[in-house]
Amino acid sequence: MNLDIISIGDELLIGQTLNTNAFWMSKALNQIGFTIRQQTTIADTEDVILSALENSLQHSDVVLVTGGLGPTNDDLTMPTLNKYFGGSLKRDQKVFDHIKQLVTGKGFEMNENNQKQAIVPDNCTVIHNANGTAPGLWFEKDGKVIVAMPGVPYEMKAMVSDEIIPRLKKQFVLPEIINQMVYTQGMPESMLAEKIADWENNLPETIKLAYLPSPGRVKLRLSSTGTDRLLMQNYIDAEIVKLEALIPTYIYSTDNEDMAAVVGTYLNENKLTLATAESCTGGYIAHLITRIAGSSNYYKGSVIAYANEIKINELNVLQADLDAFGAVSRAVVEQMALGVKQKMNTDYAIAISGIAGPTGGSEEKPVGTVWIAVATPDGISSKKYVFGKLREVNIQRASITALGMLRKEF
Repeated sequence: MNLDIISIGDELLIGQTLNTNAFWMSKALNQIGFTIRQQTTIADTEDVILSALENSLQHSDVVLVTGGLGPTNDDLTMPTLNKYFGGSLKRDQKVFDHIKQLVTGKGFEMNENNQKQAIVPDNCTVIHNANGTAPGLWFEKDGKVIVAMPGVPYEMKAMVSDEIIPRLKKQFVLPEIINQMVYTQGMPESMLAEKIADWENNLPETIKLAYLPSPGRVKLRLSSTGTDRLLMQNYIDAEIVKLEALIPTYIYSTDNEDMAAVVGTYLNENKLTLATAESCTGGYIAHLITRIAGSSNYYKGSVIAYANEIKINELNVLQADLDAFGAVSRAVVEQMALGVKQKMNTDYAIAISGIAGPTGGSEEKPVGTVWIAVATPDGISSKKYVFGKLREVNIQRASITALGMLRKEF
């Protein structure tokens, strides 16, 4: 059963506002059984709204519209939908009373714009907006449902969760949809696809596989649609067992995308501690770690050793090795890892030094060259990587790779 999402607003089109509404709605509606056919972002003009609506209704059973329901003259969704569905505008007393309560409760007086928001089409079902003044509008046409909602995210989310989803579940017989993720790190998408090709080619017809690469990781999504959720999940679980046998060291989770959280869980459960020493990533690894609630239980801190004198004075890196091998080298990064481990008295330590770019590379050490070391209770390991030319991507990939190296030491 297909569902389209139409987001209305020039602020979305020109990049002034990030369209988080479509992202959130897609996830929420897919979880209850809808196939999200299309997301469309459009201007708040009558002809564009009508064209988008016509297109969506040709292909989908449900169309969710957000934005353009405000009280000002530039908000055209309400009159346009009224025109499309051939209704007449009238004041809804319940909506009016709700708006009045909200406005006067904040110490303001009702003005003309406030009163206008109680004017709704007479051929729709009004959806209560518990958190704002713009009501939702539920239309039906030829067995299809069109719902217009305000664009304010917290108003829309409450309306979808409390009103729209229960009504859609009651109106439609929806299939079960499972999207099971497998999170991998350490193997590029092309190599991963080659490695698991036979497994992929022998998947049951009911399971579809998608590759979703991001800096430093590749997510595998196994999807299945049907009526028996338990049976579907059992089939997927059986295939994941086979996959884990093929690439055991590259799968870091099937339920948590956040590598720092996976590493943190292990450290916390085993009462182990961690410190980091960062050069080219400038504290990004520490940022990823400390985003996790409870990370203070296992993470001691970091030394941002961007300059060589900090590597020497704070991490006991030898000047002679810096002169002989350079800051981006096995000798230096291993000394950084051992230095911060000793300095902060931790069980584990990560150190990283590299050339993030876009300048600073050489023929011997091009932009994207990164050395990572992990110090453990039993010793130290290190590895050289060459990522690419984009600075921000290099920082992200290097940080995730460093956490992945640590995970493999457990």
